[in-house]
Amino acid sequence: MIIAKWETKTVQANGQRIHLTIAGNSGPVVLLCHGFPESWYAWRHQLGALAQAGYRAVAMDMPGYGRSSKPTDAVAYRMMELVEVCVGVVQALGEDSAVIVGHDLGAPVAWTAAWTRPDVFRAVAGISLPFGARGLACLPGNPFGELRPGVASRALAGPGMMFYHEYFAMPGDVAAREAEKDIRGWLTSTLYTLSADRPLPPELAGVDLTRLPKDMLCGLVREAMAVPEAGALQSVLELPDVLPGWLSQEDLDYCVEELEYSGLRGPLNYYRNAELDWETLGQYQATPVSVPALFIGGDRDIVTIWSQEAIARAGEAVADLRGTVIIPNCGHWITQEQPQAVNQALLAFLQTL
Repeated sequence: MIIAKWETKTVQANGQRIHLTIAGNSGPVVLLCHGFPESWYAWRHQLGALAQAGYRAVAMDMPGYGRSSKPTDAVAYRMMELVEVCVGVVQALGEDSAVIVGHDLGAPVAWTAAWTRPDVFRAVAGISLPFGARGLACLPGNPFGELRPGVASRALAGPGMMFYHEYFAMPGDVAAREAEKDIRGWLTSTLYTLSADRPLPPELAGVDLTRLPKDMLCGLVREAMAVPEAGALQSVLELPDVLPGWLSQEDLDYCVEELEYSGLRGPLNYYRNAELDWETLGQYQATPVSVPALFIGGDRDIVTIWSQEAIARAGEAVADLRGTVIIPNCGHWITQEQPQAVNQALLAFLQTL
């Protein structure tokens, strides 16, 4: 992997400056949308594989990250604004259509883009998070946004606790100030804690976490992703003694540098629009995703785990679901922890189009 050989360029999309890393000079465009708190670099293992297979792989720095625009107003990060950024990138590349792929928060961007703009996005793959319709987050008991996001997240967190979405959206940039005291330590512990390298509690060893009863599921999610109302995210994070094998010191240094450059205030704005997005996307709720679709999850990814109801019922909301791939021994950072399995699943899906 020689990053220097990949093209980088900046385009204007929906009034924003968007930085792109591109592998492949020709072929169908595959647009890659990263999640929190990453950058285009999260797709470093996919770019070359896609290009070698004949695709033009385009990894964005999403708005708020890296070398892309960083609007200060949270409304610039509404879901439909992000969809229009993706549309603008496709147009700026001189194309009429693209396949869109997203991981973590990039997954609801990709799903919503394919859902609302099938004229541009001819296929979609969501990684970690399946399609959640207007609810986006696929929370237990609320797979397609049947409840308002705030109601669902507060019920999940329980008394005296906040689901991390609510913590990230707190006024006063509370979460950003916590993280930016020590970006390296915060990011290292975040990457490790949500990976499959962190050992499971003894009582969960050998348990299929993707098929838990609802009470056990909610308890696991609450323990892993809820923050005390007077506390901080660091209370649920663990700093490793050594880096996981999939994360080199060079990788970590690059990711830390990117976050130190961009800061966390823009990325955290993604979490401040859940209620507005829920209202706006209500007009599409009765319409399924119509384009060919793929879901990839990890059996140790807490997001895939909490999304089990949405995964099981995906056929109700995705008309042409061509595969659900759950990768074993894989935590949240799916494209980095198990890149070969991701590449294999993506390429097999793309070949069906």
